Parts: sequence; structure tokens; C-alpha cells
Amino acid sequence: MTKETHFIFDLDGTITQEETLPLIAKHFGVTEEIKALTQQTVLGKIPFAESLAWRVRILGALPVDEVAYLLARVLLHEGVVQFVHTHREQCSIATGNLRPWIEKLAARLGCALDASEAVSENNRVASLRHILCKETVVKRYQELGHRVVFIGDGNNDIEAMRVADLSIASALTHDPVPGVLAVADHLVWDEAALCRQLRQLS
Repeated sequence: MTKETHFIFDLDGTITQEETLPLIAKHFGVTEEIKALTQQTVLGKIPFAESLAWRVRILGALPVDEVAYLLARVLLHEGVVQFVHTHREQCSIATGNLRPWIEKLAARLGCALDASEAVSENNRVASLRHILCKETVVKRYQELGHRVVFIGDGNNDIEAMRVADLSIASALTHDPVPGVLAVADHLVWDEAALCRQLRQLS
């Protein structure tokens, strides 16, 4: 019996045309602090969970509704979005970003969402409740009997890509980190090539 394929997409840089945390930082004028943390995280010098906790400390004082509205308008890779819309039951998003910030953005895709969870109080992020481990999402779908294809580009995608049945390194927004390249089964440089490969696998 052939297993149904389930596609799990990273959000930032894979579906969005830019990273969302730097976008938030620029909009609210806290670019330098976030830029430094993001660079250290991309280089693998700070674990993602620790980096996210620090970035949330910096950005948590921002109004949740304003952040959500800002990210709801971020540019997306429309070909990838079209694939998700066409195969929404086979697709989901796995992001370390905070659900209160990206839920409106994810709603544009219309598929399942797994994200880091936060406690909001008075329209502010008061604390982190749970930081998503993307590999647990992969394993959950595998346990349901799916063949899992994971598409990502960052350090916090590596373990998910390692345990997925097939992994695709996406270079649509920026070059994937070396760890992703080391574990990926495929590397795609443009959106047309990614969408073609996704259709072949669906």
C-alpha cells in the first residue's frame, strides 16, 4: 500500500519572501538587537530555542495585534502558496515563530499550523509556553502513516529534515545553512523548480 505524502513547510524564508523577526524589528525600530541575535543563530553559535527566548524578550513588549497585522501582509512565494492551496489536506506549516504573531499570516495558506506557543496578556507576549521542535511534527505525521517531505532552510529545520522521509533545502530567499545542505536530499534554487518537484511528489 502506497503511503500518502504529507508536505511540511518551514515558514520564514521558505514560504515568506523575507524573515519575519527582522521585519518586525525593522518596523518597530529594534533592528540592531535582533540582527545580532539572528546572525548568531544562523551561524549556529546560539541554539534556536535560546535565541528565540532572547528575541521574544526584546519583541514581547510590542502589541501582539500590530505584529500580527504587519506579518499578515508579508510577501509570500505565490507559487508555493498555490501548491499549498491546491493540496491543503496534504500540507502543513511548522514554525518556531509564535502563534499569536503569525496566525493571521498562516490563515492565508489555509492548512494546518504547528508553532511555538506564548502566553499573551494585555496585548503583549508575557512569556513563552512552548518552543516547537519541528522533528516532533515530522514524527507525528509518520506515525499517522504518511511519507513526510520537509522543506526548509535554517538551523532549526535540520533535525526535522534528518528524520523526514525526504527533505528539500530551499534557497528561494537565501542560501540554506550548511547543516541543512548536509542532510537534504534535494536543493532547489528557484520557486518554479521547487513547485515542479512538489507536484511530482504529491
